Amino acid sequence: MAACTFTIPFSGSAEGVLDKAKKAVEKQSGTFSGDTSQGNFSVSFFGQEIVGGYTVAGSDLTIVIDSKPFQVPCISIESFL
Repeated sequence: MAACTFTIPFSGSAEGVLDKAKKAVEKQSGTFSGDTSQGNFSVSFFGQEIVGGYTVAGSDLTIVIDSKPFQVPCISIESFL
């Protein structure tokens, strides 16, 4: 079962949004792979890993966090994004 799931509407191209996300993840020494329809990512957060995936449907980016530090609430991750 996923730890968190949320959908973020976006404007512009999926390529642009995902390129920005990839750069942000990689800036934090994380990994980001996928295409304009789905993919996966992982990033370290205060020494603990956040792991998840995404899907794109139209102008909605749905993010599913599969693993996160217990003390980090989903709302904090969603607000950061």
